[in-house]
Amino acid sequence: MSGREYPTHPRVGVGVILFRGDTVLLIRRGSPPRAGEWSLPGGGQELGETVEQAALRELAEETGLAPEGPLRLVDVVDSITRDAAGRVQFHYTLVDFAAKAAPGEAVPGGDCIALAWTPLAALDGLGLWERTHAVITKAAAMLRCGSV
Repeated sequence: MSGREYPTHPRVGVGVILFRGDTVLLIRRGSPPRAGEWSLPGGGQELGETVEQAALRELAEETGLAPEGPLRLVDVVDSITRDAAGRVQFHYTLVDFAAKAAPGEAVPGGDCIALAWTPLAALDGLGLWERTHAVITKAAAMLRCGSV
């Protein structure tokens, strides 16, 4: 068991909803929870880091990219995974930000085993966690309003 499994308290995680035109950058997770699933670039906040610093670091580690401008807070969601016995196996408080992508080529790194610029219209067929789909939809609405 890693220190992330069966925690004694929630861990803080960050995610970045990165847009390029009408596409969003998704990564395929390499580690639990949600290993093998499409998700947002992100990961755990480290001691001494602000959530924005963690988001920028994780984005760079997993994709090699940076935002074009400032990160915008989209939402804070809870991710609690229980094992077959009902015990909390993973518990994250996730802070999700949105931004437009700066120029550059995305390259998988860190916990990311694959990545894809995905049209917003194609999200329904990917089996995204419902909360991930919801924050992408919310961030896309913010983008249309000019808040991202």
